[in-house]
Amino acid sequence: MTDRLITIAQFPNYIEADLARQVLADFGIKAVVTGANAANVYSVPAMGTPELQVLENQAEKAREVLDSYKKLEQ
Repeated sequence: MTDRLITIAQFPNYIEADLARQVLADFGIKAVVTGANAANVYSVPAMGTPELQVLENQAEKAREVLDSYKKLEQ
Protein backbone atom coordinates (compact mmCIF):
# COMPACT_ATOMS: atom_id res chain seq x y z
CA MET A 1 0.00 0.00 0.00
CA THR A 2 1.09 3.55 -0.63
CA ASP A 3 0.60 6.82 1.16
CA ARG A 4 -1.96 8.14 -1.29
CA LEU A 5 -5.29 9.60 -0.20
CA ILE A 6 -8.45 7.78 -1.16
CA THR A 7 -12.08 8.77 -0.78
CA ILE A 8 -13.97 6.64 1.72
CA ALA A 9 -17.25 8.58 1.90
CA GLN A 10 -19.27 11.42 0.38
CA PHE A 11 -21.61 13.71 2.28
CA PRO A 12 -24.48 16.03 1.41
CA ASN A 13 -22.83 18.96 3.22
CA TYR A 14 -19.60 20.11 4.84
CA ILE A 15 -20.93 19.86 8.41
CA GLU A 16 -21.61 16.12 8.16
CA ALA A 17 -18.27 15.53 6.45
CA ASP A 18 -16.40 17.43 9.15
CA LEU A 19 -18.24 15.54 11.89
CA ALA A 20 -17.10 12.25 10.34
CA ARG A 21 -13.55 13.62 10.10
CA GLN A 22 -13.64 14.39 13.82
CA VAL A 23 -14.94 10.91 14.66
CA LEU A 24 -11.99 9.43 12.81
CA ALA A 25 -9.60 11.81 14.57
CA ASP A 26 -10.92 10.55 17.91
CA PHE A 27 -9.72 7.09 16.84
CA GLY A 28 -6.31 8.36 15.73
CA ILE A 29 -7.10 8.33 12.01
CA LYS A 30 -6.11 11.48 10.13
CA ALA A 31 -8.61 12.49 7.47
CA VAL A 32 -9.30 15.48 5.24
CA VAL A 33 -12.51 16.86 3.81
CA THR A 34 -12.23 17.84 0.15
CA GLY A 35 -14.63 19.34 -2.35
CA ALA A 36 -16.28 21.59 0.22
CA ASN A 37 -14.46 24.87 -0.35
CA ALA A 38 -16.22 25.85 -3.57
CA ALA A 39 -19.62 25.41 -1.96
CA ASN A 40 -18.51 27.37 1.10
CA VAL A 41 -17.14 30.25 -0.95
CA TYR A 42 -19.89 30.48 -3.56
CA SER A 43 -22.85 29.13 -1.54
CA VAL A 44 -23.80 26.91 -4.45
CA PRO A 45 -24.66 23.40 -3.24
CA ALA A 46 -24.12 21.82 -6.65
CA MET A 47 -20.49 22.96 -6.88
CA GLY A 48 -19.09 19.84 -5.29
CA THR A 49 -19.86 17.08 -2.90
CA PRO A 50 -17.72 17.05 0.24
CA GLU A 51 -15.63 13.89 0.36
CA LEU A 52 -13.77 12.34 3.26
CA GLN A 53 -10.30 11.08 2.39
CA VAL A 54 -7.80 9.05 4.39
CA LEU A 55 -4.49 7.39 3.68
CA GLU A 56 -4.96 4.18 1.77
CA ASN A 57 -3.41 2.07 4.54
CA GLN A 58 -6.01 3.40 7.03
CA ALA A 59 -9.06 3.16 4.76
CA GLU A 60 -10.40 -0.17 6.01
CA LYS A 61 -10.20 0.84 9.67
CA ALA A 62 -11.74 4.25 8.87
CA ARG A 63 -14.70 2.61 7.15
CA GLU A 64 -15.19 0.29 10.13
CA VAL A 65 -15.16 3.24 12.55
CA LEU A 66 -17.68 5.19 10.48
CA ASP A 67 -19.95 2.15 10.09
CA SER A 68 -19.91 1.60 13.85
CA TYR A 69 -20.63 5.28 14.45
CA LYS A 70 -23.62 5.20 12.07
CA LYS A 71 -25.04 2.19 13.93
CA LEU A 72 -24.74 4.06 17.24
CA GLU A 73 -26.66 7.03 15.81
CA GLN A 74 -29.65 4.90 14.85
